[in-house]
Amino acid sequence: MLLALLALHAIAGLAALSGARRLGRWALVLGGLAPAVTITWAASRAGAVLDGDVITEQVSWVPGLDLSLDLRLDAFSLLMIVLVSGIGTLVFAYAWSYFGRAEKVGRVAGLLTLFAGAMLGVVLADNLLLLYVCWELTSVTSYLLIGIDDDEPEARAAALHALLVTSLGGLAMLGGFVLLGQAGGTYRISALVADPPSGTLVGVALVLVLVGAFTKSAQYPFHSWLPGAMVAPTPISAYLHSAAMVKAGVYLVALLAPAFATTGVWRPLVVGVGLTTMIAGGLRALRPFDLKQLLAFGTISQLGFLMVLLGIGLPEATAAGCTLLLAHGLFKAPLFMVVGIVDHEAHTRDLRTLPRLGTGWTTVRVAAFLSAASMAAIPPLAGFLAKEKAYDAFVGGSDGERLVLAGIVAGSVLTVAYSLRLAAAFWRPDAVAPADGPRPVLDHGPSPTFVAPALLLAGLSLLLGLFPALWSSLVDQAAAALDPEAGASLKLWHGINTALVLSGLTLALGTGLFAARGAVARAQARLAPTVTGADVYDAVVRRVLHLAALVTSVVQSGSLPIYAAVILGTAAVVPAVGLLSGAWWPGWPTLVTRAADLPIAALLVIAALAAAMAARRFVAALFLGVAGYAMTLFFVVQGAPDLALTQFAVETLSVVVFLLVLRRLPDRFERHRAPAVGVVPRLAVSAAVGVFVVAMAIAASGARTEPPVSREMTERALPEGDGKNVVNVILVDFRGLDTLGEVTVLVAAGIGVAALARAGQRPDRRPDRRSEVT
Repeated sequence: MLLALLALHAIAGLAALSGARRLGRWALVLGGLAPAVTITWAASRAGAVLDGDVITEQVSWVPGLDLSLDLRLDAFSLLMIVLVSGIGTLVFAYAWSYFGRAEKVGRVAGLLTLFAGAMLGVVLADNLLLLYVCWELTSVTSYLLIGIDDDEPEARAAALHALLVTSLGGLAMLGGFVLLGQAGGTYRISALVADPPSGTLVGVALVLVLVGAFTKSAQYPFHSWLPGAMVAPTPISAYLHSAAMVKAGVYLVALLAPAFATTGVWRPLVVGVGLTTMIAGGLRALRPFDLKQLLAFGTISQLGFLMVLLGIGLPEATAAGCTLLLAHGLFKAPLFMVVGIVDHEAHTRDLRTLPRLGTGWTTVRVAAFLSAASMAAIPPLAGFLAKEKAYDAFVGGSDGERLVLAGIVAGSVLTVAYSLRLAAAFWRPDAVAPADGPRPVLDHGPSPTFVAPALLLAGLSLLLGLFPALWSSLVDQAAAALDPEAGASLKLWHGINTALVLSGLTLALGTGLFAARGAVARAQARLAPTVTGADVYDAVVRRVLHLAALVTSVVQSGSLPIYAAVILGTAAVVPAVGLLSGAWWPGWPTLVTRAADLPIAALLVIAALAAAMAARRFVAALFLGVAGYAMTLFFVVQGAPDLALTQFAVETLSVVVFLLVLRRLPDRFERHRAPAVGVVPRLAVSAAVGVFVVAMAIAASGARTEPPVSREMTERALPEGDGKNVVNVILVDFRGLDTLGEVTVLVAAGIGVAALARAGQRPDRRPDRRSEVT
C-alpha cells in the first residue's frame, strides 16, 4: 500500500499537469485527492502503528547489486505524514480560493501533488539511496514551484538560488550516504541505526550528510535561499516552507541522531549550527516590513530550534523535538495562510502600507492571534507545551546542556518579540510601522472558505493545548520510534517548576523587547552586518561564472582539430602509462595466418593513407569505405561470415550517411596557412594512437586468464536466441539493452546534428549547388 500511495501521487500530479488548461482549478481537487487518501489511510492504520507495529514494503530493483525499494512506516513517519499529507490537504483547499481561476492554477496543482509525493517518499524511505532520489525530487519540484511565475526575473532567480544551494548540499549528502552505506555494509536506514558503524570514515560521512540536511532546512550559513523563495505564491510557501520541504533536513537528522550523536563532531556541529540559526534568524525576523519575509526568518529560527532538539541525541530533547515538530506545522502554516489572505485582498503585505482591517476580518484575526500565540508559546496553546517540554529536557543537565538551554531561552525571547510584531499587523499596524498618512480601512473580509483552512489549523493548536491527551500518544510513540528511551507524556500543567519559570521569563523578556522595538531597531541598524547571506551567494555565483569563463577560454578554443588531438592523445598516452608500468608484453603473435592476409592488409594501409591525403571530401569518404570493406574481407578470410555481414551493413550505412552530409559541405577540404594543429603534432598523435591500439590488442590477447565468453555466446545463440548469426544475436538479444541505449544515443545525436544544421542555414540563402557532389 505504501508504494501504491506514492504511485497515486505521481499519477494524480501528472494527470493534473497534462490537463492543466482544461481542468483549471479543478486540478486542485484531482491533486488534493492524493494527500487526502494518504492521510485517511494513515489514520486507519494509526492505532496499530501507535501500538508499536511497523509497516514495511520491499520491491526488488536490481538484485545483483542489492538495490531495492525499501519503504517503512513507523510512528515517527506517521507524525511526518500528518504534516505532509494532513496539512497538505488543507493547503489544496486554501489554494482553491487563493488562485481562483488563474491560468497557472493547474500547473501549481500538478507540481504540488508531485512535490507531496516526493516528500512522502522521503519520510517513508528505508533506504539511503531511495531517500536521496526522493530528496532530489523535492528540490526539482520546489524549483518549479518557486519559479511558477517564470515571466518574473525575481522568481526565476529565487528558484535557481534554492535549487543550487539544496542540490549542492544534496550532492554532499549523497557522498555521505555512499560512505555510510559502505562502512555499515547496508543502505537500509533501520539496519544502520540499529547497528551503527564507527570510525573516521563514518565521521566524514556524517559531516557530509549534515551539510545536506543544513542546506535543506535553511540553517546558517545556507539560509539565504528561504527568504528569497517568498516570491512564490502563498499556498506554495505555506506548504513547502512550514510543513514539508524545510522539515526534510530536520527529519533526516532526527533519524540518525540517536545512533550517531556521539560520533565525531555530530553533536557540537548540530547544536552550534542550530543555536546560531535560531538566534540569528530571530534577530533578523525583527527587521523586515514584508510579512512573508518576517515569517521566513521566523521559520529559519524555528528550524534551528528543531535542529537542536532532534539533533542533540538526548531522549528528553528528542521527545520535545517531536512535540515541536507538529506544533510548528500547526501554527506556521496558518500564519502563512492569513498573510496570504491579507495580500490577496489588500494587494500588499508591507507593514508600512497595510490597511487597517475592519469588522469583516474577525475570523482572520482569530486565526492569526491563535497561531502567533502558539508560536510565542503562550498557554494554553500547543506551542506552549512544546516549548516547556524543550526547557524541561535541559534543566538539571550538564554544564554543556545548561549552555544549550541558555541559547534556547535567548532564541525563544526573540520568538516572542517577532510573534508580537506579526500579531500587531492584524490589530495596530501603526504600532510596528507608522504609515506616511492615514491608513484606509478594509471592511470587506475574505470568504469563509478562504479562511477555513487557516482557522481549522489555528483551532487545532488551541484544542491540542487544552487537551494534550489527544496527541500525547502520537508524539510519545514518534519519539520512542527514534529513541526507545524517549517519551513525551504531555501535560498542560506540571506544577511550578524551573521550566515554567523559564517560560514566564521568556514571555516577559520577549514582551519587553517588543515594547523597546524602537531602540532595538536603531541598535540593529547600527550593528547589523553590511553583507547578507544573499550577497555572499551572489558573490560566489559571480566568482564561479568568472572562473568558468576563464577556464572555457583556455580549454575551449573552438578548434575541432585541437579538441580531437587532445582527446585522442589523452586516450592513447594515459592508458599507455599504466600499461607500461607492469609486465605487459606476451610476445609477438602470429602475424600471418593465411595467404590472403597480406594483400588485405596492404589494401587497408593504402586506403587509410589515401583517405588521409585526399584533397576532396568525397574521395576521402570513398577511401574510408574501402578500408571498411577491406575489414569485411578480413573477417571472411578468418572464417567469421556473420561478423563480416554486420561490418558490411554498418560500412554501407556509414558511406551513405557520409555522402548525404557531404551534399551540404564544400567539395574540397579547407587548407589553412596556419592550421590550429601542425603536421608534426598530427603525425605524433596519429602514431601514438596507432601504436597504442596495436600494443593494447597484443597485451589483451595475452592477458586472458579465463575462457572467452564468446564461446558460450556461440553455443547459446541458436538454442536460446533463435539465430544463426551470432553477432546479430549478441546485439539484439544478449546485449539488447546495450544496443537500445547506443541506438538512443545515436538518434539523439542525429536529431541534435540535424537541428544545428537547420539552425545554421539562413532562410534567405540556398546552399551553393556548385559545391555539391552529384
